[in-house]
Amino acid sequence: MVRSSSSGRVLVIMAKAPRPGAVKTRLTTSFSAEAVTGFYCCLLEDTLALARSLGEVEVAIMCPDSDVNELAQLAGAQLANNEASVVAQKGEGLAAGLTSVFAHFAEGHPRRIIAFNSDSPHLPRSVLEDAFETLAASDVVVGPTHDGGYYLVGAKAAHPALFDGDGMGTKSALDALLARARGLQLSVGFADTFYDIDVESDLARLAAELRVAPDRAPRTAVWLKQWEQAVAQLRTGTGNL
Repeated sequence: MVRSSSSGRVLVIMAKAPRPGAVKTRLTTSFSAEAVTGFYCCLLEDTLALARSLGEVEVAIMCPDSDVNELAQLAGAQLANNEASVVAQKGEGLAAGLTSVFAHFAEGHPRRIIAFNSDSPHLPRSVLEDAFETLAASDVVVGPTHDGGYYLVGAKAAHPALFDGDGMGTKSALDALLARARGLQLSVGFADTFYDIDVESDLARLAAELRVAPDRAPRTAVWLKQWEQAVAQLRTGTGNL
């Protein structure tokens, strides 16, 4: 297959500062807020590594203004090597963050820009490469999740109305996005459907995958191995989570 030029590609990771009670909150029903925060740090660092493994792609982090300094420290090595940048979004919430991604990176000239969630380091690199290829022929590319959301969305220009309205982070998020794209007469291509990490059953699925291929997300694999060991000890009455 003839692949289009890899220049002019930007992958923007949507992230938050890893503070207890602020990230992966649905997991706090099963784990302490501190444990969840440590897990999120592993996911984010492995996601950054995945992003940097792509060829000729500018990598950036988009986050709330209050989180810039903390995330800049977390991504310190990458920033020092000019392999990533941290950009403050305008406004609050995920919709404002996504709007900021395309307003910021599409300004001045069209590029293929993909906004990617911060907790999918287990996604095969080929899926991201294919998403950029799909975007070459479509106005928008979307990576659906099994729960009705999406783990990535890409465009070559800013379309502020694409993220208007409610539904972000809900089971209707994908349907709402596609409806707005149709209303704007934008062509939509799709990346592979995948899963993200929201609840304990997602952890079990990810742990099983990373036992077989820990190099896909090595920091996350270590955290999950320790979690599985703690679960085993808890079942035998010799430990706790």
